[in-house]
Amino acid sequence: MPTSRAVVLQEYNSPPAVLEFDVPAPEPGGMTVACRYGGICGTDLHLISGHLDVPIPLVLGHEGLGVVHELGDGSTHDVNGTPLAPGDTVMWASSIACGRCHACREHREPTLCEHRRTYGVNRSVDAGSPLAGSWAEFICLSPGTTVVKLPADIDPIAAMSLACAGPTMIHALWERRPVRLGETVVVQGSGPVGLAAACLAQLAGAYVIMAGGPRSRLDLARGAGIADQYVDVFDSGGPETVRKVVSKATGGRGADLVIECAGVPDAVEQGTRLVRRSGSYLVVGQYTDSGNAWFNPHQIVYRQLEVIGSWAFTGAHLNQYVGMLPALTGRFDLASLVTAFPLTAVHDALEQVAAGTVMKAVVAA
Repeated sequence: MPTSRAVVLQEYNSPPAVLEFDVPAPEPGGMTVACRYGGICGTDLHLISGHLDVPIPLVLGHEGLGVVHELGDGSTHDVNGTPLAPGDTVMWASSIACGRCHACREHREPTLCEHRRTYGVNRSVDAGSPLAGSWAEFICLSPGTTVVKLPADIDPIAAMSLACAGPTMIHALWERRPVRLGETVVVQGSGPVGLAAACLAQLAGAYVIMAGGPRSRLDLARGAGIADQYVDVFDSGGPETVRKVVSKATGGRGADLVIECAGVPDAVEQGTRLVRRSGSYLVVGQYTDSGNAWFNPHQIVYRQLEVIGSWAFTGAHLNQYVGMLPALTGRFDLASLVTAFPLTAVHDALEQVAAGTVMKAVVAA
């Protein structure tokens, strides 16, 4: 039986440990995948800090890409019906909805599933296979996991650049509030979620203004061809400068759509003032509870705003993301956004993500 090193969160606010586990045979309908890359998301920092109530000990990593190692009985194809075999490169959805709870059954909202099982988030090493996170040399994928074979001509590093942010924004911009041709879109935030929002809005035919920072992140976005105009919220004079830029770009009307991807509560009040009257404000970045924000509700009424939230993504959104990778990588230099760290250097990777000195970090097993 092979063994696998894995990064385990054993207690909150302590550095994760690299431990070793046996790699079991896959379940019927499941598969074992040799991880090549496990993405580090801002959510992982919140998990380590105890900001989310998750069971520990836990193998971290909810976004990943790897090579099929062994297929379980009855596991023969990916979600699109493409045959799978050991050696194929695949990506997988981070969560499995139950299909039976009220959210799944009545509202058709699997991202709101009451019993959602998410790799690297709520699957303790004590519940089933411990190898249920992508920060490992192997991951055991359960039956019901959405698995998508990666096209042969797609660079795996480029695919990992928006592995979580891309499907998250596809959910937001496909189902919650689509981008319309010719719109002016403001993206608040220049992390991976903000970059994913900008990329998808540009592909949909929008003019995109990115309000973020620090300048190094905006320069990286510019170098990758992401967004059309940039405002450094740290060095430009703050919210008033952003309002002036947006006003000038829109003839004084305001943006058709503003997408909050910053994760900072104060961004919400600022964002409502950037939208034109009868425009839309789409909130995606407040994934963890970072506290309350003051805002003037008059702006919602006066501007007659449509205010929309969007939570997480499903296997369908991951499948759409992989299907869009040829268009995304053909237009944007996504590989330039990624910095890879060895599995044993995960602590260094986490420190750099927390400091904002890398755009997208991945651990390479």
